[in-house]
Amino acid sequence: MSMQASTSHYPAATVSQRVEQHTLCVLVDNEPGVLARVIGLFSGRGYNIDSLTVSETEHEKHLSRITIVTRGTPMVIEQIKNQLERIVPIHRVIDMTLAGPCLQRELAMVKVRGKGEARMEALRLSDAFRARVIDATTESFVFEITGATDKIDSFINLMLPIGLVEVARTGVVAIGRGPDGM
Repeated sequence: MSMQASTSHYPAATVSQRVEQHTLCVLVDNEPGVLARVIGLFSGRGYNIDSLTVSETEHEKHLSRITIVTRGTPMVIEQIKNQLERIVPIHRVIDMTLAGPCLQRELAMVKVRGKGEARMEALRLSDAFRARVIDATTESFVFEITGATDKIDSFINLMLPIGLVEVARTGVVAIGRGPDGM
């Protein structure tokens, strides 16, 4: 019996073709329509946004910061950055994933229903994850948890069998470490 090697019509994926997650921070003028243009760029080209946060960061300069978590091959990420930089009134696009050490955090409110042992287990887990109880009734809790996305995902997954009711998340915010600004 002879064994033939399987041949594919597609070349083997190279490292540069791997899908990666990147966090992009975009400094923009705080004016109507800017966010719509940024989102339009993503939807028009079929790029997905995993997380999106926007807030005015420099009130006197009327500047806002948009933090976008997206996925793509290195080539696609580079295209996204280049296309974002062409949108007026974007001042700067920083790929926090490549820019050096940065801090990324997310906040979530997690509502859990439960009585008796389930209630006690929810409290034990919240303590282990440093989640705060921000609302409590005789049948439910609302926990506030901040941290890295994977920490929040883990907390939510552990609350599923206990009685997870609802989750509200802010999306990722990121800032570079050290003395320099964006």
